[in-house]
Amino acid sequence: MRRAIIFHGTGANPGVAWYPWLAAQLTERAYEVEVPHYPGLNVEPVAELLPSVLEAHRFDENTVLVGHSGGAALLLALLEHVRVGQAVLVAGYCTRPNDADEPVLQADYDWDTIRANGGELVFINSRIDPYGCDEHQGRAMFTRLGGTQIVRDDGHFGDYGQPYDEFPLLNRLIP
Repeated sequence: MRRAIIFHGTGANPGVAWYPWLAAQLTERAYEVEVPHYPGLNVEPVAELLPSVLEAHRFDENTVLVGHSGGAALLLALLEHVRVGQAVLVAGYCTRPNDADEPVLQADYDWDTIRANGGELVFINSRIDPYGCDEHQGRAMFTRLGGTQIVRDDGHFGDYGQPYDEFPLLNRLIP
């Protein structure tokens, strides 16, 4: 059974942006889809959040992980512990993108393990991201991990004040 888990961004929830739309698209394509709510994402340190995420979901090579913003940063820590078939990081980052606290980030990462566990890695970033989760952040991850980097001019791919209710590109990228 193909499975997809969509992780929301900082301060968000499963009902915003393109998350419900993508979940419906993948469900129509026979995916078992989870869009969990983690209110502690980027509020509590990732080391405290990660055990509950690992325990709450099943991960294997038939799993696709999708993370947006802080949810994408969470995927980096997650991929140090689980192996999946594909990981798509939308507006992701691996270092502080701005001057805000980022408890979802680790001090360092085991890039070799993430590369081995991430399956097909895809980074989608925007040159005009208002939070600094831009193409340079995507390039930093791509340089360490390989995969595919896609650069757009689409802001933060959905946020307060930026409607982004559908994400056809992302749907096409998931087999």
